[in-house]
Amino acid sequence: MMPSRLLIRADATIPAGTGHVMRCLALAQEWGRTDGEALFAQAASTPALEQRVDKENLRRLKVTAAPGSLDDAKQTIEFARACAAEWVVADGYHFNAEYQHRIKDAGLKLLFVDDHGHASQYWADYILNQNISANPKWYSNREPYTQLLLGTQYTLLRKEFGKWWDWKREIVPIARKILVTLGGSDPHNITQKVVAALSSQQNREIECIVLVGGSNQHISELQSQCRNSGPSIRLILDADNMPELMAWADVAISASGTTSWELAFMGLPNLLIIFADNQKLTAEALQKKGVSVFLGFHTAVTRDRVGKALAELNLDHDKRLAMSEQGRRLVDGRGAKRVAANLRAPALVLRRARPDDSRLLWEWANDPEARRISFSQDPISWETHLQRFSKDLASPNSFIYIAENGDGTPIGQIRYDIKDQEASVSVSLAKAARGRGNGVPLIIRGTRRCFADSRVKAIHAYIKPENEISLQAFGVAGYSEGAAVQINGQPAKQFVFPRP
Repeated sequence: MMPSRLLIRADATIPAGTGHVMRCLALAQEWGRTDGEALFAQAASTPALEQRVDKENLRRLKVTAAPGSLDDAKQTIEFARACAAEWVVADGYHFNAEYQHRIKDAGLKLLFVDDHGHASQYWADYILNQNISANPKWYSNREPYTQLLLGTQYTLLRKEFGKWWDWKREIVPIARKILVTLGGSDPHNITQKVVAALSSQQNREIECIVLVGGSNQHISELQSQCRNSGPSIRLILDADNMPELMAWADVAISASGTTSWELAFMGLPNLLIIFADNQKLTAEALQKKGVSVFLGFHTAVTRDRVGKALAELNLDHDKRLAMSEQGRRLVDGRGAKRVAANLRAPALVLRRARPDDSRLLWEWANDPEARRISFSQDPISWETHLQRFSKDLASPNSFIYIAENGDGTPIGQIRYDIKDQEASVSVSLAKAARGRGNGVPLIIRGTRRCFADSRVKAIHAYIKPENEISLQAFGVAGYSEGAAVQINGQPAKQFVFPRP
């Protein structure tokens, strides 16, 4: 079976940085995790990033046209057709309304990754803005079919952060370990100012790690500066263990952008510096939310300003504790899974159950795995099933949907039972459809359909604590964990999805 393919159109340059490619890399990793294949089409990149993409065994295609031009769109369309890509992902400020229009006119599905609503019109199937400041009003000029994926629940984190989901940071009384990460290129060499500020700190027990990307043009002078600052400041080039370094640190000094979300997820208190006007809203929102301390635009940042802010934060245990906890609440690390699940969801078609589905649903309901995770494990007799199924089909408060794949084969069901404008959901997959990434798309599509077909205010899922697959699936689908309850005298975890 041919893998579903994702063609990612994203560039990296020294002035623009590496963030567009790095966040798309997270989506590429997640796409490949469930039998998919991702490819990068690039007009510009850096040697360090090319090595990073190659390390993931991802194919790279060269765009020879001017970035964002109509010729660029034409080449991207040709690449997508040649590799039979299911989706095109465009991430970059040079991709405008006309670029999107050309991709869609070619009959391709498009995910458009945005940060500040820079296009005059949106033609994409999905718009992804992972920022805390994402505003639906920015995308009012969009097509009726365009769906929005907005906010930090869709933050794209690379797979190396996955094993840190359940990690708990210890907040020390006085911060002594400082991590500096100012982007893959740092063309203005703000790292030099920060290292100077670190060297002037009164606390001599401070340890510092300075991260520098391979695209940085000031590596030699930074290496010399760190050596002359003493053994407490180490420089690391092209670090490949970012989560471990963030776990090591007590405080970070960082550029605003992709790294902001990594720091929030790792619960690492941080000082933020912005390098572009479009980063200001996000940095201000992170400060207002209590996740970061915003130092301002890079041109206004001085050695003394950095040193004073760092010294104050290092001594303020309570503030660092609050920042860490709020960051973990803001970014849960499952954003790439949610985005990938949304892209896969259109491959499933939901239809209302019909009388001739009765036997199929009975067989699914009596599958040993379905009975094992049910709150009532006894087999269901044909007579009992037929009586209830007939009643449910006639009831305005019961919705049963059958999920079919691209060739019309039924692969699962999702049902909703409504009472007092609240719905409870149950879902099951055919045995052959399990372990193929169908669960989350089915929940996503079912949730949308339930809200469209009813006036329910919220949907509730009740799951056995040991049913790890369902717990994770509903979490990835965007459901939030609520209060624990009892179902048939058994403990259950509750997940809730309010009407958007």
